[in-house]
Amino acid sequence: MQGTVATYDASTRSGVLLLDDGTELAFPARAFDASGLRLLRLGQRVRIERDAAGEVIRVSLPTMA
Repeated sequence: MQGTVATYDASTRSGVLLLDDGTELAFPARAFDASGLRLLRLGQRVRIERDAAGEVIRVSLPTMA
């Protein structure tokens, strides 16, 4: 699944993604930390991984494996 960064707070390492259907999806710091990224920019396209419960577990760049 992919989306766009709507908000990102570098101090808390969390934010909100906007999915292609317009749904907002919050992500916690642990999902950002799992990516290995150092920062996100507003409007940046990202790939989203979720667990069985629907929680975001990883936010990464679409080009990253």
